Amino acid sequence: MTILHLVYGANQTARESAIKTQTNPTLFAIALLEGMALSNASPDPLESIKVVRMAAGCPCCTGNLTMRVMLNRALKEKPDLVFLSLANSAHLTSVRDFLQEDQYCGRLELGRDLDCGITK
Repeated sequence: MTILHLVYGANQTARESAIKTQTNPTLFAIALLEGMALSNASPDPLESIKVVRMAAGCPCCTGNLTMRVMLNRALKEKPDLVFLSLANSAHLTSVRDFLQEDQYCGRLELGRDLDCGITK
């Protein structure tokens, strides 16, 4: 079963840094990140994780269908871990509810959240 961690708050750089601290080279991980890569980021911001970038904005509001498609594609690859990056915690409840729907029962387990602090 895949463990999914919600990563939220601060800014894109802080969220990606938090994800990097959770990596384990023996596990296959996928990060579903909101927004494009930052131009000032290092060349390998998440070197041991497969990165999939979604359009900027709250994935549950602006791109619910996109988020579902991206997550379903990621789960087909049978990762050990998935990190779902959210700009802030405003919609954590609705995202958690979505992730506990029947279609994900037995496919993923919610891991602990990574709170990166106040959105800047």
